[in-house]
Amino acid sequence: MKKILVTGGAGFIGSHTVVSLHNAGYEAVIVDDFSNSERFILDRLEQITGKAFKCYEADCADEAAMEKVFKEEKSFAGVIHFAAYKSVPESVADPLKYYSKNIGSLCVVLKLMKQYKVDNLIFSSSCTVYGQPDQYPVTEETPQKPANSPYGNTKKICEDILRDFVAINDLKTIALRYFNPIGAHPSGLIGELPKGVPTNLIPFITQTAIGIRGQLTVFGDDYNTPDGTNVRDFIDVNDLAQAHVKSIEYLSSLQDVKLFDTLNVGTGNGVTVLQVVKAFEKVNDLKLNYKIGPRRSGDVEAIYATVDKAEQKLKWSCVVPLEDSLKHAWNWEKALAVKK
Repeated sequence: MKKILVTGGAGFIGSHTVVSLHNAGYEAVIVDDFSNSERFILDRLEQITGKAFKCYEADCADEAAMEKVFKEEKSFAGVIHFAAYKSVPESVADPLKYYSKNIGSLCVVLKLMKQYKVDNLIFSSSCTVYGQPDQYPVTEETPQKPANSPYGNTKKICEDILRDFVAINDLKTIALRYFNPIGAHPSGLIGELPKGVPTNLIPFITQTAIGIRGQLTVFGDDYNTPDGTNVRDFIDVNDLAQAHVKSIEYLSSLQDVKLFDTLNVGTGNGVTVLQVVKAFEKVNDLKLNYKIGPRRSGDVEAIYATVDKAEQKLKWSCVVPLEDSLKHAWNWEKALAVKK
């Protein structure tokens, strides 16, 4: 059984990817510092899969702590690097936190991969590297504008680091440029778990629907979009998790010793924020208390993907419809309320 190191493996996308890796016959080893995740997720992963996953509690920017993981596990077939701070508004308010952690953790992982001869890496990148594009949909060749936030800039810088590292080291790496992950596992046992006030749309919707938040604010209705609200490409987290498994399989199949590639991972469809709000109301048969507020710093007007390259190279495509993602997210929120 091939062993895969999953940094940030107790987080939203990481935990779903651990399940997908297990289902595909891999052994996932988790590293997480639980700064943006909860320890009970490990128990939920065992409930879903019937397996207790090894988890190291460590900060991925801590080289000594990470070296203990590599030394103890002896060998990995690959690394999937999720561990990073991810809030656009927080990055605007505290840029140094994002530059030090997001960039520093990747540098530590690369150094140890070289030292321990691990040659397959999937990097958790983001569509924020495109900034505000001039036209849609964006392809991997779309010219990159300056990032709209320090968070987005850390992802761009990390991609540059990977490109430079591959130029002089034997490493095969894919930077998956996520669009907007949403949803939850169909079991309702794992899902998105923001700490504090959510900055992503769907958990704010579900927390408003269940009464944790008094009102949802839609940030701006004067954009040049069909209804004036931001356009995003919302991809189900289970589809996204499967893209990571397919990426590991793809890298493992290559004879090359060097590769740096970027792949858009989304649905290819742009949906407005208000369309999502109304779809959530319809599919879950409820009404949301929401208002229109001013634009939010760091937000781009619209962005959605062309995903032909990922579909062709990975033999992967999205299969979960938006409506199911919104149902699963609501079921997860209700399950959390019962737990509390």
